[in-house]
Amino acid sequence: MSDKKRKQKEILFKVWGYIKKYRMLVVLSIAFAGIVVALTLYLPILIGKAIDYIIEPGRVDFMVIRGILMKSVVIAIITAVLQWIMNTINNKITYQVIADIRKDAFERLQILPLKYMDGHPVGDVVSRVIADADQFADGLLMGFSQLFTGVVTIVGTLLFMLSIHPGIALVVVCLTPLSLLVANYIAKNTFSLFKEQSVTRGEQTAYIDEMIGNQKIVQAFSREDIAMEVFDECNERLEKCSLKAIFFSSLTNPCTRFINSLVYAGVALSGAIVAINSGGITIGGLSCFLSYAKQYTKPFNEISSVITELQNAIACAGRIFELMEETPQVPETENAYVLEEAEGNIQFEDVSFSYVPEQKLIRNLNLTVEPGQKIAIVGPTGCGKTTLINLLMRFYDVTKGSIKVDGMDIREITRGSLRKNYGMVLQETWLKEGTVFENIAMGKPDATLEEVMEAAKGAHAHSFIKRLPNGYNTYLTEDGGSLSQGQKQLICIARIMLVLPPMLILDEATSSIDTRTEMKIQEAFGKLMKGRVSFIVAHRLSTIRDADVILVMKDGDIIEQGNHEALLSKKGFYYNLYYSQ
Repeated sequence: MSDKKRKQKEILFKVWGYIKKYRMLVVLSIAFAGIVVALTLYLPILIGKAIDYIIEPGRVDFMVIRGILMKSVVIAIITAVLQWIMNTINNKITYQVIADIRKDAFERLQILPLKYMDGHPVGDVVSRVIADADQFADGLLMGFSQLFTGVVTIVGTLLFMLSIHPGIALVVVCLTPLSLLVANYIAKNTFSLFKEQSVTRGEQTAYIDEMIGNQKIVQAFSREDIAMEVFDECNERLEKCSLKAIFFSSLTNPCTRFINSLVYAGVALSGAIVAINSGGITIGGLSCFLSYAKQYTKPFNEISSVITELQNAIACAGRIFELMEETPQVPETENAYVLEEAEGNIQFEDVSFSYVPEQKLIRNLNLTVEPGQKIAIVGPTGCGKTTLINLLMRFYDVTKGSIKVDGMDIREITRGSLRKNYGMVLQETWLKEGTVFENIAMGKPDATLEEVMEAAKGAHAHSFIKRLPNGYNTYLTEDGGSLSQGQKQLICIARIMLVLPPMLILDEATSSIDTRTEMKIQEAFGKLMKGRVSFIVAHRLSTIRDADVILVMKDGDIIEQGNHEALLSKKGFYYNLYYSQ
């Protein structure tokens, strides 16, 4: 078995794992499909009888014909109602399965390590969860809607044809495999094309997401034309692979229809010969047989279309399952400790870390932080300052050594309780879609309006919030909408002022705030930091002169350590860095 076939079978097996939860609905759908097909196949028999009554020598019995027609109308109505119910069940199964897959995919995203998101374009991940899931839903729905009915129709019509005239039925059976061979050949060769289409679509989505998110930068550097060229190139590739996939898949229908027309012609010819020469079949019977031949071949068109659509669906499902099978972050230990309120005693013991094994970043770092200390981290870009913060918060795990909080390795503490003990304000702000109140109260959902207002006042955000159209109830769009970068940063600071965690991490927390407000914020932070461990990443060294310990980092190592005066007196790296500003 080829790798491609094995992969397809694995994907189908995983899909079945989701479908089997709704197997009772699947059984109901198959049962309704059987009843619909049986009633559909019974109609040609009634029509054949009516034709035989009409051409029968002697007086035409209109009462009998009217009875047959009335019966046909009732059966047609019942068939339509049952088909509607069957389609409703199929919709229920399909969209419930897709909802389950999306839910599991999103849950997996919550437990994937941060390095996965750092290494994959956001747009591609979004495309897998949204666009690929939609494509998969279309294929799955078509499969449920047409596959069951098609298979039952083929079996039912074959049995009816054999009961009417086995010889003519044999003509149909002999010609039918041609349709299946053509459909199978085309479907086999379209899977790789649909997979390429799905991957290229994800690439395009990622690029669009990147350009929209950074539109100001694009315009500021007049890169509109270059961005358009890159987009056009990707768009052309998507167009070509989509056209190829759709062209080859669309060959299925006309090819199978041609073969089905041959089947129909063969039945008509052989049936006419039998009717004229031997009288082995009546005109009404031949009419009924032709109707069956048409109904017998029709599902092959539908099934071939379904197979083609399923190739696309399987390719898309494969991309979703790839995401869902990514290695999650290291699970918490069985009896992980819940850290209620940390004292702030932190030790780095022989810590080494690298994002890429070949490129060492932090090597053999040893550091002890006492409760209530204010630790400043300075150094050139790329020296490992933010990496140190990522390790403290356990966004990444150390490669070697250990980080301990209050004497306990952070890998033995639950991630939730560890992070709850840190209050973090980053240079890159993040606000969710919602009101100002909801954004400030993110870490304390049960906070009152008075508490939120007090925190905003401490962050010096209250005055500008009151000037917003609806004050604290002003609705913010994604990432703060029209708020300035400084205003968004003040809201993030207010968020921490509200929670008052025992340990603080401030990574350029006031970089987007004007000097006057920054002085007030520093004063507020000064009050907030009393009795709390604080880690401050700063480029402006004037803001950390009062730090208890300043760690000077370079190439992942702490090359100097001490307070401001002590480091200046050494006239080393910190001395040059400070006076260069």
